[in-house]
Amino acid sequence: MSRKEILLACSILLVVISFASCEREGKIREIDFRDTVELKDSSLSGMPEINICVGSMITPKEGYAYYKALLNYIGDRLKMKVNFIEKESYAEVNSLLEKGKIDIAFVCGGPYIDGHDKFGLQLLVAPQVDGKTVYYSYIIVRKDSNINKFEELRGKTFVFVDPISNSGKIYPTYLLKQTGETPEDFFKEYIYSYAHDTSIRAVAQGIVDAGAVDSLIWNYMEKNESPFTKLTRIIKISPAYGIPPVVVRPTLKKDLKDELKQILINMHLNERGKEILEKMGIDRFVEIDDSDYDSIREIRKYLGK
Repeated sequence: MSRKEILLACSILLVVISFASCEREGKIREIDFRDTVELKDSSLSGMPEINICVGSMITPKEGYAYYKALLNYIGDRLKMKVNFIEKESYAEVNSLLEKGKIDIAFVCGGPYIDGHDKFGLQLLVAPQVDGKTVYYSYIIVRKDSNINKFEELRGKTFVFVDPISNSGKIYPTYLLKQTGETPEDFFKEYIYSYAHDTSIRAVAQGIVDAGAVDSLIWNYMEKNESPFTKLTRIIKISPAYGIPPVVVRPTLKKDLKDELKQILINMHLNERGKEILEKMGIDRFVEIDDSDYDSIREIRKYLGK
């Protein structure tokens, strides 16, 4: 293991220890990443199954109950047993989608593009939030920090979310590349949190000086009066990018794919579905086009990816 890898491992361990300490103090809950959770009881054994992944990267811990309600809703409408797959990195999610072990997943624009180009990953629908199907990358610091510009982060510590996350890694790397810099040269040290809410907490608690996070997650936490967003502030906002979509593996049967799409697109018309969406901060699900992610493709092309 290289010195860089050792420092990275130690940094991540520090994050976990710090969060666990806060759990004991009653401030936050320690994040528990499990592989598969059956949302229904054993009475459903023998029913057809569908594997749905909600990556830990894209979901604030506080919102997991609503995602589980969403997945139960899908299962009830399909009359299928839903297996809730949880993974800690987009690479893992894409690998399982490619192998056919995940049927449907909630991902970011970057992983969608990777999967689309590599093995034909398909768009299903996208959430509409506040009437829009776009989101942003927020560069955040502690509220009491004297840092006010991205350029002032030279020599500071930084938290990325995932190596192929658009808002959590690609965008800030793009900013650096425009000035001939790299994360390795520009930052004193950086780590990966593998969850946007974990990055927000790391900045709020002073574990790192700054981080790049998904605007949807930060806004959701802020709306729900998270103590961690109250301790952070935004110093830079990216251009608008195509919102994190819902995707399906390319080998999923067309009739099942079409049924899933209709369930989600019409969800806001159902009383139970509308209530779930409102709690998640989603207006409705809508169809979205591959071209909506071209702006992400452009910056990845600029970075040579």
